[in-house]
Amino acid sequence: MNQLRKLLRTLVSLQVFACIVVSWNSSAQSYPTKPVKIIVPFAAGGPADNYARFMAQRLQDELKQSFIVEDRPGAGSIIGTDFAAKSPSDGYTLLMMSNTQTVNESLIPNKPFTLMKDFVGVAPINFSDLILVVNPSVPVKNVPELIALAKAKPGKLNFASSGNGTPYHMAGELFNALAGVNITHIPYKGSSGARTDVIGGQVDMMFDAVTTMNEFVKENKVRALATSGKTRSNITPNIPTVAEDGVPKFETTIWLGIMAPKGTPVEIVNLLNTAIRKIISSQEVRDAWAKQGAAPLLMSPSDFNKYLEADIQKWAAIVKSAQIKPD
Repeated sequence: MNQLRKLLRTLVSLQVFACIVVSWNSSAQSYPTKPVKIIVPFAAGGPADNYARFMAQRLQDELKQSFIVEDRPGAGSIIGTDFAAKSPSDGYTLLMMSNTQTVNESLIPNKPFTLMKDFVGVAPINFSDLILVVNPSVPVKNVPELIALAKAKPGKLNFASSGNGTPYHMAGELFNALAGVNITHIPYKGSSGARTDVIGGQVDMMFDAVTTMNEFVKENKVRALATSGKTRSNITPNIPTVAEDGVPKFETTIWLGIMAPKGTPVEIVNLLNTAIRKIISSQEVRDAWAKQGAAPLLMSPSDFNKYLEADIQKWAAIVKSAQIKPD
């Protein structure tokens, strides 16, 4: 009798498991059946917002359902990221994220979420260099002159960013650490406000996405000193990198990706990953992004999760060694 009961319990468990699997497969095959929300935890007008809208339109075309971008900026991306973390894990709320989130894991440890515990990686989108610019009133034309001025007037120069922990902030702090200078950080609630005040002369300088700031360089509204990658940007070939112009080992980029709340069905994650890779692999997108200074990042969900873990460790080491604190 006991063996019969055990057998019946086993059969019931298998049946329940089979029903779950069928349900997951069914949801993935029909997904999406309603609009999908992409949360952008950054201000409107910045790279994350722009590329989220770019991807939303193409995902809508690819998956035949509306993808809606919702900006929820604030607290260095914490507000919007926390909202996404607490959303249902059904594939209908996604997070547009960047290396801001991987930096915040060490810079802001007391958050209401933990990135790799509360989210799963779906797919990276792209990466691009940053560009170091100054307001034309700042009397420097290159990185060595900037370093000399900063050392002559410690704490007098300042740099803007789109908020604590963002790539723009960390690039400035990395520059301080490697160049041995003390340029004061001025955080904003988004890159648009920071950019506007650098152009207007209220702030001396900033690291900004080359995809966004280059048009203002062309219009002579700011002066470009250097870019942040290993090699010169293809859209600014005449501008040296920070590393080649006086700060060896300096390298940082801004990258973007999509994550989903932990527990989102694997089938849905894989479906989204396939759709995103198809979109960003197209020659049309590659050519358009190349003109902006961006390049696609192609990874499976598992590889993206490994990439995220490695980036968290990379920035944790820099935050610790440079003793960077949130303002």
